[in-house]
Amino acid sequence: MTQAAQTYAYLRPSAVHRTAEGGTLSLQTSGGATPAGQEAHPTFFHGFLTSPQVAAAGLLCVADVAAARYHQPLRPAWLDPVVTGNGDRLRFESFSGCCGVYARLDLLGDALDGDDIGHGTTNVDVNIPLRQALTRVGPTDPLLLEVGPDELAVTTFDGPVVEKKVPLPDRWLRGLAETQVIASGFDLRAELSAAEAASFLRSLPRAGASRGASRAARWVVPAGRSLRATARPVPGAVCLPGPERLAVLTRVLRHATGLRLHGPTVTAGSSPVASAWEVGLPGMRLTLTLSPDASRGFSGEGSVLDALAAEESAEDAELVSVLLAWDPVVDIADLAAQCGLTPRRVRSALTRLGTSGRIGYDVAEAAYFHRELPYDTGRAERHNPRLRAAHALVEAGAVRLDGELATVTLDDHVHRVRAADGHLTCTCRWWAEYRGGRGPCKHALAVRIVRRAASHRTTDAAQNTTATSTGAT
Repeated sequence: MTQAAQTYAYLRPSAVHRTAEGGTLSLQTSGGATPAGQEAHPTFFHGFLTSPQVAAAGLLCVADVAAARYHQPLRPAWLDPVVTGNGDRLRFESFSGCCGVYARLDLLGDALDGDDIGHGTTNVDVNIPLRQALTRVGPTDPLLLEVGPDELAVTTFDGPVVEKKVPLPDRWLRGLAETQVIASGFDLRAELSAAEAASFLRSLPRAGASRGASRAARWVVPAGRSLRATARPVPGAVCLPGPERLAVLTRVLRHATGLRLHGPTVTAGSSPVASAWEVGLPGMRLTLTLSPDASRGFSGEGSVLDALAAEESAEDAELVSVLLAWDPVVDIADLAAQCGLTPRRVRSALTRLGTSGRIGYDVAEAAYFHRELPYDTGRAERHNPRLRAAHALVEAGAVRLDGELATVTLDDHVHRVRAADGHLTCTCRWWAEYRGGRGPCKHALAVRIVRRAASHRTTDAAQNTTATSTGAT
């Protein structure tokens, strides 16, 4: 597995400091992007939490996911969460080490009482003593939140006193990109009250349950004010893959105001799919997005491949990126009008930007948002194995087009790729196994690349012919 070391450098450890007047939750930041450019230790907020115990529990949930591996749990994982300031809210995000669970805590305006909220993205230090201190935050404890170092810390220390080096696999970055594309296809499927949500979540198996009982995908359908389990997918159902992965939500159950379920359209016979579980909290939202199987990370879903294979999306992404402004909600129609692009091309551009962590998706608001992860731009795209394999097939001249049919030949392997209802099918083993459920195979991707190139050549030739005719006239 290709990976590099990501270094987090902090001026001091994050901590909860106690005084006679109350506590201060000091979250230390590593290097990150802001509207003013890259900063070593940006500051995004200084003020009070209106519901300190709830916020502490939500932060612990995000930290739990960052430290977890739901598949092969004995292998360690510890990735510091990411915080983004969007001017009107703070978003804390994490991704599990197995790439199968994405968590985000949104602290909205009602949860924060203090200075203006800044703009930018950085990692925040979450350590064992901080986690222990967060569990002791009481319901009436006044708690000041500092996201970033105070001025004293900046002037006192000459350099970072806390440094963490963690492996950052390429599949982690690919998984983060896939999550926002998959979630953009979700709709609200069910909504539960606080009492019904607590009852349902407490009924789920825990990690200590037998493997078959906990890890098999389940399906639930709305039934009055609650949910009803079903043995198979039916229209309107929501998939609950690896239900033990929702166990982290028990930290916030007593504070929950409700539960909302999001997922794609499901029909009879559907395979397991991803889903998002959004817990409402006072002034906050905590959302977990689950991959289609506990042993299946988001990194292999292939939802971004079509956008990455489109040559024009690279230029479109460069144009769109200039107009992003750390907005909490990215307006597709507004971007399209500013760029002169169609909404479809804007979405493709956002997908490409998402491969470097610059775009996320909020199912609660059904909207994209802007962030800037401190990772190598384009790395997830360069190291995507199917995309690399597709470009290699194109460079080898392995693709031959014949109307709606295409033949991909390499050595003694021959595959037929056919267009049907706007989708490409293939005779390869990948298609036979997944039927497009995990994105296009490398042969279909190669055919798309060649067809787009041929289409562009035809368009250019037509334009040249028109220009020549006009000039002659």
